[in-house]
Amino acid sequence: MSEKNQVKEFFKLGEVGNYFLNIFRKPDPTKPTNFNLRMMHGINKISILVFLFALIVWTIKRFI
Repeated sequence: MSEKNQVKEFFKLGEVGNYFLNIFRKPDPTKPTNFNLRMMHGINKISILVFLFALIVWTIKRFI
């Protein structure tokens, strides 16, 4: 396997990584949606942002 393919494979996101990238995109108007699905994705966005904020605060406290 060439070095270029190894690097590409290392940074491959998979299903979970693609979910995190897709969750902050605008919704596709052609896909059907309902209230429960929108609320679930909204709560997921909030929890991801709170987790990242906590991680940043923890990192800052750890090194200062």
